[in-house]
Amino acid sequence: MSHMHRIHWFDQQVRAGTYPNSSHMAEHFEISRRQAQRDLEYMEVSLHAPLLYVAKYRGYCYEDTTYVLPHLYMTEEEKKVLKYLAHRYRQYNYENRESANRIASLLDRFTDPDVREMNHRIPTFDMNPRIIQLIEKLSFAIQESRIMIIMYKDHEREQQLRICPLKLISQYYGDELIATSEHDQEYISFRVDGILYAHVTTERFTREAEQEVKPWNGQVMTRKPFIAKVGFISPLEGDSWHGYRILAQDELVYDIAFYDTDSFLMHLLIAKWNELIAPQWLKHKLQVKCQETLNRLHVVEEDHE
Repeated sequence: MSHMHRIHWFDQQVRAGTYPNSSHMAEHFEISRRQAQRDLEYMEVSLHAPLLYVAKYRGYCYEDTTYVLPHLYMTEEEKKVLKYLAHRYRQYNYENRESANRIASLLDRFTDPDVREMNHRIPTFDMNPRIIQLIEKLSFAIQESRIMIIMYKDHEREQQLRICPLKLISQYYGDELIATSEHDQEYISFRVDGILYAHVTTERFTREAEQEVKPWNGQVMTRKPFIAKVGFISPLEGDSWHGYRILAQDELVYDIAFYDTDSFLMHLLIAKWNELIAPQWLKHKLQVKCQETLNRLHVVEEDHE
């Protein structure tokens, strides 16, 4: 927990008239009283907080009630995180979209002291440090029109590619990079979490006019889903199988669309179905995962003998 978080808490307690002291802070955040006292000294010396100790209540108040904490310095790493979150919230296009867009604006301004906490349920995103760093590198390459060399992994292989990055978009299953190959102007969509390695070269590419004005609505460029052909004992109800869209049906055999292989494999492990007919690579992955689980169970049984 950062000391600035503790200082914000202490400021709120002072304004609430609870007369907090270093012991209260130490107990609340499970830190030493000495460390809590250093936080109070930082408030007085560096943030010029007019703290006044009131012996009657054994705690502090503000001698000048008009005092407000100044906007605090942010590290470059913190700015990167906020920039990434603003990007994700701005492109969120599903439930509670309006709330997400407002949050994106707040993150961009960082921060309006008059804004109060919203009562809306908002989406959350995984702040994977590797993805944040990758997003920053991709953003730079897009802005500077730099050719990139990436190592990309899909469901069946890894391959090294030279690409011209054009646009980052967000889908419900994650971020995507829209690009063209170095010598081909056809649009290609890459899952950002599928990029294992990315190098920004010093070489630049020239954007075509239509690339600048083409609408990036996230529907035309989205990678086509994988299709699993699954057999069932009884008919399914509705147009989805626990959230996975049904594309076609032939008696008790259904074509199921999915984007994330690992998530769909986990679903196959817990859901009820009769036969996984295709694709072959998905059947193989499921067999490997089941065998790995059986092997682990076998090891546990041996350890307990």
